[in-house]
Amino acid sequence: MNLLAITSHVVYGHVGGQVAVPALQRLGHEVWHLPTVLFSNHPGHGGFAGEAVRPALLRDLLDGLDARGFLDRVDAVLSGYLGTAETAGIVADTVERLRRGRRMVFCCDPVLGDGGRRYVADGILEQLRDRLVPLADILTPNRDELAWLAGRPVASLDAAVAAAEALRRRGAGSVVCTSAALSGGQLSSLVVGAAGAFALETPVLEGVPHGTGDLFAALFLAARLDGLDDAAALARAVAQTDAMIRATLRSGGDELTLIADPDVLADTPVPLRPSRL
Repeated sequence: MNLLAITSHVVYGHVGGQVAVPALQRLGHEVWHLPTVLFSNHPGHGGFAGEAVRPALLRDLLDGLDARGFLDRVDAVLSGYLGTAETAGIVADTVERLRRGRRMVFCCDPVLGDGGRRYVADGILEQLRDRLVPLADILTPNRDELAWLAGRPVASLDAAVAAAEALRRRGAGSVVCTSAALSGGQLSSLVVGAAGAFALETPVLEGVPHGTGDLFAALFLAARLDGLDDAAALARAVAQTDAMIRATLRSGGDELTLIADPDVLADTPVPLRPSRL
């Protein structure tokens, strides 16, 4: 399938589009990457150079694709780190344009922050909440992002389910939280959709590299495009993400080893089935 990825680009490392593009390509999808920012590297490396792509340039690039009929071939849109509040509006306009008269899947990874710290420009939270959440077939926040978007604390799995249901009432389809709860060394991942709520526990891993949220969003979208239901998509995406993290940790590197271990994503077994809540 043809996917339009509207997310960040870094010169060095594997976050944003530098995760989504190789992962989705390895799973057999064509990916067209529209960068929202151009950074030298992930800021977690102690600083970075670069800037957000001007919204006017993003619109011009999209208009160029549209004028040649390429956007008519898009089967799904994946959005991630946005850079500016105006860029969120561009994503919303693009999704609405692509949906006219046909079916098109929109997966929104609402990148806002983690660890209780928000690291996006002013206005992006509001644009995500008010424009992109109602359009999303798939929404993939972490626990902090889920709380910020729903406007309520998420301190337990039950609270995460309630917050996800609140976002579904605003129009979101399936809400997937990759860190819904932490207990006894186990991390719970959660999906709440039309078929109900399902959770899956995996061991907490130390030293996890940047980019795993970007990777998970791309993998969950790929699973859904392959026809899997929410529970099966959660199981496959969690297993693939866990396998890639473990491969990276074995390598001793500080970036996901998507290039050095290209077969991890395609060959990962899926041993666990999520539990219905």
